[in-house]
Amino acid sequence: MANSSNPAFNNSPAFSDRPAVAKKLETSVPTIPTANMTAQQLTELYSRPSATEVETDRMSYQDVMIKIVVSFVILLAGAAVGWFVPALLLPAAIVGFVLALVNIFKKKPSPALVLIYAAVEGVFVGAVTVFFEARYPGIATQAVIGTFVVVGVTLALFASGKIRASKKATKVFLIAMIGYAVFSVINLILQVTGVNKDAWGLRSVEVFGIPLGVILGVLVIVMAAYSLVLDFDSIKTGVQRGAPRIYGWAAAFGIMVTVVWLYLEILRLLAILRR
Repeated sequence: MANSSNPAFNNSPAFSDRPAVAKKLETSVPTIPTANMTAQQLTELYSRPSATEVETDRMSYQDVMIKIVVSFVILLAGAAVGWFVPALLLPAAIVGFVLALVNIFKKKPSPALVLIYAAVEGVFVGAVTVFFEARYPGIATQAVIGTFVVVGVTLALFASGKIRASKKATKVFLIAMIGYAVFSVINLILQVTGVNKDAWGLRSVEVFGIPLGVILGVLVIVMAAYSLVLDFDSIKTGVQRGAPRIYGWAAAFGIMVTVVWLYLEILRLLAILRR
């Protein structure tokens, strides 16, 4: 498995495929001594129904999916608040950033902190969406549909085995991420200092008649889709390793981070196209 670029997964041993971590998870599963059991006792033992993931306190795809759905329901509720109270944009951005760092570096996932992050991040997303919707009517619906399509197609391709993460592709992805981060910082500095007064900064520069923001937007959406593949791969590893159920919240947090990033990039791309 190629390591995920998502810090929500990278900082958690539950999603690691390292032998030492896998061994630790395997040895943490309780075992039943059978050496001194009679034949009748062994028969009764093996005739019992298999323990569920809930009983063994281990991750399962169903449990992770429930946690993801709950997190997104709360995120959408927060988005509704942000939609009607867009003045909360800046406070939500600051609080959301702090909560993201806390969730990333916390050794053991906290369901409460993940859900609070979902609510605050939802307020931020809702407020940002109002700003774009006011300038480009209908863009919110287009961005939501675009996000659902990208996530749905990526999940379908991953589930069918037609797309998988690889170490080589992940290295290229990480290099592209660093390059995009550097570009974003430089662009922000130029806009803040007034060197570039365009609303989109360097993204408005045309390359062969096409705004740089459009080219970057398409590439970044592809990067976000690949990030989802890495996230799905990490969840698969966690389930196969028998990671504790509590880490399902870390998975929900990681998926939220990637999907919100994808949505904001699609929103910006559509805005540049409709400019």
